[in-house]
Amino acid sequence: MPLTRITVREGMSDARLQQLSALYHQTLVEAFEVPPEDKFQILEILPASALIYHPHYQTGRRDQGFILFQILAGKPRSTAVKQRLYARLAERLEAELGIHPDNLMVVVQMNGGEEWSFGRGLMFRQEVSL
Repeated sequence: MPLTRITVREGMSDARLQQLSALYHQTLVEAFEVPPEDKFQILEILPASALIYHPHYQTGRRDQGFILFQILAGKPRSTAVKQRLYARLAERLEAELGIHPDNLMVVVQMNGGEEWSFGRGLMFRQEVSL
C-alpha cells in the first residue's frame, strides 16, 4: 500500500500525466511488490517557481522535466527491492516517455499498519498484506 505523491512542473499534458501514472504503477507492481489493485497516487502540478531543485546535485543534469516521487509505504522493502524500483522506473520512463533518468528523484519512507486507515474510521488490519 504505497501512497505516492508525484510532483511535476506545470506544462505536462493530462494525457502524458496519465501515462506517467500508469507506467509508475506498473513499475511498482513489477519491482516493488505491490498488488495491482493497490493504486493510491496524488498527482501534483506546480508552477516553475514552486518546484525548486539543484540542476546538478548527485546527477549529471536536471532540467524543466524534473519529477519527484514521494513514496510512503507501509511494508518494509529490502535494499535490493528499492534499488530494483529506482533502476526499473528510470529505464521505463526513459524508454516509454523519453524522460531522462537525471530528471527523476525518488524518496521512499516507511511506516506501519497502525498509521493507516482505509476508511470507516478503522485502523488498518495487520493480517492483510501491506
